[in-house]
Amino acid sequence: MIGIDIGGANLKVVDDAGVHIHYCPLWQGAPLADLLEPYAEPAAVVMSGELADCFASKIEGIRWIVGAVQRVIPDAAFYGTDATFHTRPVPDLAAANWLASADYLRQEYADAVLLDVGSTTADVIPLNCFESLKGLTDTRRLQKQYLVYTGMLRTNVATLVSSVTLDGTVTPVSTEYFAASADAHLVLGHIAPEDYTCPAPDNGEKTPEAALRRLARVVCADIDEIGRDGAIQVARQFWEAQQTLIVRAVERALFQSGVGRVITAGIGANLFARELGGVTLEGEIGGVSDALPAYAVREVALRRIACD
Repeated sequence: MIGIDIGGANLKVVDDAGVHIHYCPLWQGAPLADLLEPYAEPAAVVMSGELADCFASKIEGIRWIVGAVQRVIPDAAFYGTDATFHTRPVPDLAAANWLASADYLRQEYADAVLLDVGSTTADVIPLNCFESLKGLTDTRRLQKQYLVYTGMLRTNVATLVSSVTLDGTVTPVSTEYFAASADAHLVLGHIAPEDYTCPAPDNGEKTPEAALRRLARVVCADIDEIGRDGAIQVARQFWEAQQTLIVRAVERALFQSGVGRVITAGIGANLFARELGGVTLEGEIGGVSDALPAYAVREVALRRIACD
């Protein structure tokens, strides 16, 4: 059996050979079924791509995704926010990938909050609260700060900072999509160029030099106007805002759940493990932690088959 996680931007597959991640922007008409062809075997599936704005509603997105998967894998099982597997498109399938992760980890790590920081979002999951987590929509998770809508790669820098301080001068930023979080994390050394897997905002190069140019544009400047140091200041202040937002959500979950430790997963795992004094799930289960929901939904399905 394989595990599949279908997001709006990325398709993640876990099989016996390891983790396979494909850039798959659904809003641009990405050929999901074609990408799944090499993995045509029994599968457990989770999704969050139904929220892509190419769909008029979540249920429309769910129907499309289920249909695309079933064209390649007719007997695929889809995990829902009711912690049940389904074989047809139902509303419970919307954004259940985080719950699959919780379902897989909740017994062994019941004393922890899971922080899964991906390209687009951060999931904050108190693993000792599984029963109360079931049925939560993304809207409810936003309200409870279990979903923090910022990630390591695809976040518009201008969504988290309305101004930056350049050499002591407060400078409002442009709200154009000039630079992404990947640019900030690349120039700060948090990610490597090969980790920059989404398109750059200008569809340009994914090098530190190109990232610095994009960051300078956030304050409507060229590098020769504010210098490399100025562009790095933009990156640092974005990172400070992003770090504060995510860390506060984790601290809130720790306090409310009464647990005492943090485990991290996703592309931001190492960075936030250092910030929070936590441990990475990669150290516990290996590289599959980079595609945790895909791995988790497979393991949950296999456990249930073994118990039947």
